[in-house]
Amino acid sequence: MKIIDLRTRCVAIPLNAQLRHNTGVHPGYFLRTILEIITDEGVVGLGEVGGGDQRGALQKLKPRIVGEDPFHLERIKLKVLRSIYYMSNARLYAAIEMACLDIQGKVLNRPLSDLLGGRVRDEVPFIAYLFWRYDRPGDGRHDETAEDLADFCVELHETLGVNAMKLKAGVMAPKEEVRVLELCRQQLGDDFGLRIDPNGLWSVQTAVQMGHRLEDLNIEYFEDPSWGLEGNAAVRKQIRIPIATNMYPARFDDLAPAIRMGSVDIVLTDIHYWEGPRGVKDLVAVCNTFNLGVAMHSGAEFGIELAAMIHTASTIPTMNFAGDAHYHYLTDDIIEGGLMRYENGCIKVPTGPGLGVSLDEDKMTFYEKYYEEKGDYYARFHQDPYRPDWFPTVGGM
Repeated sequence: MKIIDLRTRCVAIPLNAQLRHNTGVHPGYFLRTILEIITDEGVVGLGEVGGGDQRGALQKLKPRIVGEDPFHLERIKLKVLRSIYYMSNARLYAAIEMACLDIQGKVLNRPLSDLLGGRVRDEVPFIAYLFWRYDRPGDGRHDETAEDLADFCVELHETLGVNAMKLKAGVMAPKEEVRVLELCRQQLGDDFGLRIDPNGLWSVQTAVQMGHRLEDLNIEYFEDPSWGLEGNAAVRKQIRIPIATNMYPARFDDLAPAIRMGSVDIVLTDIHYWEGPRGVKDLVAVCNTFNLGVAMHSGAEFGIELAAMIHTASTIPTMNFAGDAHYHYLTDDIIEGGLMRYENGCIKVPTGPGLGVSLDEDKMTFYEKYYEEKGDYYARFHQDPYRPDWFPTVGGM
């Protein structure tokens, strides 16, 4: 079996609100580049990657993988990821690996999870991922107070069945953001999981002060409280809350220094940062060696990547945290059957061969046109439509 072609398309799907974060705003839609790898036997593998329009970047790699066997992932990885350091891009390789594993599963008539050692759970729990919203559904208002987000968390708990939350912080005043978790604890009880993620925006001093306030809430973890390996290490030394990260480290080059420095207790796995589903398994092996916890990061994925995330998470015995997902903000999906369903806060592991999902071509056509209308907001930076002169300031809080 040989790879004979690589096709790429860019699609955008509307959200039910604009989502604020500390470097801007997702402007009412997410966009993804969808990858199809075609073999000489007619088997097609699906992949997905974010970060804006990646069609051109993936097409540059096409000559390197055409003619390769999709089962020979070590060789493909060397040709795609390891050849030229200044062109190294784990995200692009991960999308290719995802598609090749989809092909392998289809050829073997086995789900992707079986290629990673087999699942140890049949469903994966997810969280209520909370963002400060502009133009929220129903009333069109903006989230302005901790009460707004606590009410939203209760709504997601009741409608999706989720039993943990994470606040994307670094948007409002730190004390107001901490108050969100305090209200959630009051309203949802001691067993409801709480997390907060300023994405490294807070100064060490602010992160320590807020951390001391959070200690009595018994939260699951404090994610990227301050900037970089040094910032996380400095905060970790001064508070009694586990420190998690999807930023530092977010690649194998930084993993050893992070462990030596004592920067982290829990690493959030990510298929794209950590070089595909097999790379995530490599990461977990290192974390197990050093008794670090593992959780799962979300990158605003659609159904193809979410399926890959679920397959991967289902094979990791030590992944005891509910996974991140932006998925409940999407109004639709590009896979057949539409949006995957939450049941008691979980999404079931797909059981079909490979990823177990297929593209809905009518929706692909529709959302390709929608992307053409809306454009690549990564290319123009994550602007804030209600604060045109605003820009992010690391350590400014």
